Amino acid sequence: MSRILMERSGEMEIFARVVQEGGFSAAARSLDLTPSAVSKAIARLEERLGARLLLRTTRALSLTEEGEAYYQAALNILQAMSDAEHAAAAGAVRGRLRVSASLPFGAMFVAPAVPGFLARHPDVIVDFSATDDIVDLLAERTDVAIRVGDLTDSGLIARKLGQSRRVVCASAAYLEQHGAPKTPGDLQGHNCLRFNFRRSRTGWPFRQDGRVLEQPVSGNLLVNNGETMRQMALAGVGVARLGLFHVAADIETGALTPLLEAYNPDDLEIINAVYVGGGHVPYRVRAFIDHLVDTLASEPLLTGR
Repeated sequence: MSRILMERSGEMEIFARVVQEGGFSAAARSLDLTPSAVSKAIARLEERLGARLLLRTTRALSLTEEGEAYYQAALNILQAMSDAEHAAAAGAVRGRLRVSASLPFGAMFVAPAVPGFLARHPDVIVDFSATDDIVDLLAERTDVAIRVGDLTDSGLIARKLGQSRRVVCASAAYLEQHGAPKTPGDLQGHNCLRFNFRRSRTGWPFRQDGRVLEQPVSGNLLVNNGETMRQMALAGVGVARLGLFHVAADIETGALTPLLEAYNPDDLEIINAVYVGGGHVPYRVRAFIDHLVDTLASEPLLTGR
């Protein structure tokens, strides 16, 4: 009986991993098995249950109604097993933790938080990448991604880490040469730096006459990350719109000057830690997000003021 139960738990874990990774080959790589072994385990599972769990084509894999029900139940069982092992190991947090964060936020807040996390959990290996690209957590096997701004991945679970007001700003050199805009409409005569990724908005919002309106902007430079935009603004290339957390130090030193603050709509960039949902969330993921929440709770730049 014990051997049968062990076989069932193993097949259950393989099935859950196939769903999470989106295919047999990806699941096999993550489990250090051959695709053939994964395929045979799923076949045994479906034969024992007497039901088709997965619909497979050359391009996609999807769950049947029975597969969806079994997947949700499997996640709960696997989580219970993980909890039991965690309790037996006296609360140890182990394994490789893959973390992704945007360049500025990662450098300013996530990286400084990592040493404290490793001191508390020395058996964890943190694999940290900083990029402003939107990371596909399943495809790139990322455990936690720190996202700044609107979320579009409906299948992910998000936990708020903070929020930052956006600010329009420019360098003294730029303002000396081109003058400072007095109203949002004046931006039509200025070189406005913009982002080139698809989720960026085409205009900048301002509060005018009690309403938030979007002011069209244009310029001769588009970039793919906030740090490059900050550097271009500091170099006097144009007017930028960035999270206050990113440019607060430059504003304090006078390197950048806030503009049109009377029209600022207090639109906020929400900073979230996102991860794949379901019942089976590794302890190292929970522990790291808890650590970030605790570490950033007292950070004044993330209150949105």
